[in-house]
Amino acid sequence: MNRREFSTLLVGAAAGWPHAARAQDPARKIFRVGIIIAGTRTPPYDGFLQGMSELGYVSGRDFFVDWRFSGQGFLRVGTFVEEFEKLKTDAIFVGTTAMVHAARQMTKTIPIVMGYSIDPVGNGIVTNLAHPGGNITGLASPNIDTTAKQFELLAAMVPKLTRVAVLQSPESPDYAAARASAIAVARQAGLTLIQADAPDPQDIDTAFASFDRNNIDAVMVRPNRDYYIQQDKIADLALKYRLPAIFPERDYVEAGGLMSYGESLTDFYRRAAPYVDKIFKGAKPGDLPIDRPAALALAINRSTANTLGLTIPPALASGAELIR
Repeated sequence: MNRREFSTLLVGAAAGWPHAARAQDPARKIFRVGIIIAGTRTPPYDGFLQGMSELGYVSGRDFFVDWRFSGQGFLRVGTFVEEFEKLKTDAIFVGTTAMVHAARQMTKTIPIVMGYSIDPVGNGIVTNLAHPGGNITGLASPNIDTTAKQFELLAAMVPKLTRVAVLQSPESPDYAAARASAIAVARQAGLTLIQADAPDPQDIDTAFASFDRNNIDAVMVRPNRDYYIQQDKIADLALKYRLPAIFPERDYVEAGGLMSYGESLTDFYRRAAPYVDKIFKGAKPGDLPIDRPAALALAINRSTANTLGLTIPPALASGAELIR
């Protein structure tokens, strides 16, 4: 090896010393985040990692993520929390209202950051949005009622729309309010409304079969954790029965659904990262006000529109994210 090669090697090695030294410094704390997911890991959770990256954190260097998957239920959440306690986890991140409830019942000491929730005060999760108290903070939906807008979008996309079905779960926190809103909006718009309650996975198949028998023109799918987990199945069923459908999240459109209008879980989860950052730096979750971002977006799947024989109106196309 000549002198120039040796100098180059030495400079390159020196450039890596600060990172290596910092990673091996026993005095430097490496944080831990426990993430509990109902079902399987979905793309919005990458939004949280993106948010951490934007704050300068490098996964594996500055913090570790311990992923835990609960399946369809919550029986394993207690076991996960016990594991997090043994690992001295600095914060638990959860992405749904139901999962917040489950984690909250298991620990009053580990900070819990809500990536998304619905009416956390009304649902008994916190006592106040400005001063949540306890060990929970994060983000909540502003509860903007998008029913009227979704009916409007369906009417613009589907010629001669007259019969609309709403797929919903009685177990959703906003079930009663959403049901009443759909009835009122449909009556005002002169539409025939079919409300289908599908709390279990097998009920979804039954509901779509009934839509076909009842000559439904289009379907509105309400927000629900279990529906989100089965987004591929629901999008496939809509295509199978050639039913235009509007969904609450963009990921359904990525899965083949026609269109979505609502909040972005990815954006919510990205916005949760600063809460974790503050907790890392010593803030108490009960002192961190809960954020309620009001960001709504329209997405349309062009391939699905073509398959269903639908033309995307220019007015919708100009304001939408067109996928595929």
